[in-house]
Amino acid sequence: MDVMRWIGPLGLRAVLAATALGLAACGSAPQDESATWSPDKLYSEAKDEAAAGAYDKAARLLERLEGRAAGTPLAQQAQIERAYVLWRGGESAQALSVLERFIKLNPSSPGLDYAYYLQGLVNFNDNLGILGKFASQDLSERDQQAARDSYQSFKQLVDQFPRSIYAEDAQVRMNYIVNSLAAYEVHVARYYYRRGAYVAAANRAQQAVQEFQYSPAVEEALVIMARSYDRLGLDQLRDDAQRVLEKNFPNSRYAGEALTPAEKPWWKIW
Repeated sequence: MDVMRWIGPLGLRAVLAATALGLAACGSAPQDESATWSPDKLYSEAKDEAAAGAYDKAARLLERLEGRAAGTPLAQQAQIERAYVLWRGGESAQALSVLERFIKLNPSSPGLDYAYYLQGLVNFNDNLGILGKFASQDLSERDQQAARDSYQSFKQLVDQFPRSIYAEDAQVRMNYIVNSLAAYEVHVARYYYRRGAYVAAANRAQQAVQEFQYSPAVEEALVIMARSYDRLGLDQLRDDAQRVLEKNFPNSRYAGEALTPAEKPWWKIW
């Protein structure tokens, strides 16, 4: 069938008119004004959006800037600042992905120390807070990988850039992470001990002693080890743990204390 005859003259004019209206509508669609901005303008606007708390808008502008200024120091700046605003906007996984890419592609960047620092902060602030809240959860089910990842990022910063302005704070956070992880291991060991799982308690306490030997939580870990071995009838291991406790913590309330099966519930002091 001939198209002209099928539509008809009036119908064809209607189709053409509708098409013209559609094209006019498309032409009048709002344009993204940032498409014509210079790199400096993009960066300035992104900073303003971030300062106003509009992190999603800032992230989009920085992503555009990264592409526009590819191969320049400004592109590196845009990438690392994009990671920051993504984190502040609650997009931690994306922030970590951007940082991992930045560190991989820019091993000699002057901003590498900050990249490690920010990488540590993202894991530290988003995941480490739970270490201080051992309320009613099953402690054996908690995942501490984020805290360990945070520690590794801070350690790389301190090792590679000891004079960085971020190194001192990173070291403080590393110490906190170590003590928190040690306390976590001891909490889990105590959890097992209270439930009569003495082998698991001894093993978890031993792990705390081996991994975090300079943490204050080691004192309690040694106590749990000694008492767990005592419950298991492993006298030699019990005496070894007690000896290490007395040597490293001579002023401990547990040093020199006799262990008997009728011991009082020592965990109530916590």
